[in-house]
Amino acid sequence: MDASELLDIINSGETSRVQFKEILPRVNSMCREIVAMSNSIGGIILLGVKDKTGEITGLSLEQIEYADRKIAEFADSLEPTVYVSTEVVRITEADTVKLILVVSVPEGINKPYKTAQGEIYVKQGSNKRLLTENSEIMRLFKQSANLSADEMPVYNTSIDDINEQVFSDYFKREFKESFQEKGLNYEKALKVKRVLHNGEVTLAGLLFFGKEPQNIRPAFTIKAVSFFGNNLAGTMYRNKPEDFKGTIPSLFKQGMDFFRSNLRHIQKGQQFNSIGILEISEDALIEVLQNALIHRDYFKNAPIRLFIFDDRIEIISPGKLPNGLTIEDIKYGNAVIRNPQMVTFASYTLPYSGLGSGIKRAIKEQPNIEFANDESGNQFVVKIPREQV
Repeated sequence: MDASELLDIINSGETSRVQFKEILPRVNSMCREIVAMSNSIGGIILLGVKDKTGEITGLSLEQIEYADRKIAEFADSLEPTVYVSTEVVRITEADTVKLILVVSVPEGINKPYKTAQGEIYVKQGSNKRLLTENSEIMRLFKQSANLSADEMPVYNTSIDDINEQVFSDYFKREFKESFQEKGLNYEKALKVKRVLHNGEVTLAGLLFFGKEPQNIRPAFTIKAVSFFGNNLAGTMYRNKPEDFKGTIPSLFKQGMDFFRSNLRHIQKGQQFNSIGILEISEDALIEVLQNALIHRDYFKNAPIRLFIFDDRIEIISPGKLPNGLTIEDIKYGNAVIRNPQMVTFASYTLPYSGLGSGIKRAIKEQPNIEFANDESGNQFVVKIPREQV
């Protein structure tokens, strides 16, 4: 990093990626800052710059040598270790050379990172926040690819929460034989398909084969509203059914039925007595609704939302795109498997076209489709315009 680049950063002020410190902070304070950056998107800590004001005070060579050595010790004390890098940048002001120690903290690949006291921090703007809720901590595990939500056992569940007939039908579709013909008993079949783990039902197993999944995980529903007008804050609606409940295949069917019932059917060259064609490509709706159900973030306790407005529809699924994936990536078929077990189950229970191909297919069928990766709201939004009448 050269002096002009560093000056631009300092003049822009503190952010979630940039922190100023006039001198080396106490061990606990510095460790918390490193942990917060590693658990977020990384960043730099500038020693020799006053907090808030951004005044460049600089460090002596002795201070730099001491700080560099202590920071390495601080980083080694974290769990797991954070591998920081340091460099010295010289800034000349009024014929005076001032030395800034730049501490670069990478985004961690083995989240969550903890202080020696077991504290987990993340960045929130230019500040940091202590995590205490299990759901937020689990989300960090998910970001590091160490934990998949759909493979986690659901607390206080058992084999009795599985619909045996539904699972048996699925097993036969996948293997062309029953589990008995494969030489397995019911419990063994559940285990080999990762529906049962240590006596408890996995989340994927519950949501695909559970008797009443929302009795145990009430947030994993679909909320649907058909509004008058184009405003989400509007209080007038054409149709607002009760929350959709059931397994993933059942939620998919109810969601598609909602679209078919509340969108217009129009004539596109077919005979007068023929059933009209849905105003929005049904194939595109199938793909984006499946995507919302299978690839959403199940560490986030929130429903999928389907909104129909006069000028558009919106499909909102909890969780931003995972692992740095961008909208351009998904448009060209690149994908990251967030819920691998659900992908497997969907292949035999839904009209699932395969990993990475669904969005491409939706774009082909509905070229005016729009995508928004809402990082601040931690959600993924699909919008499809409607022709207003």
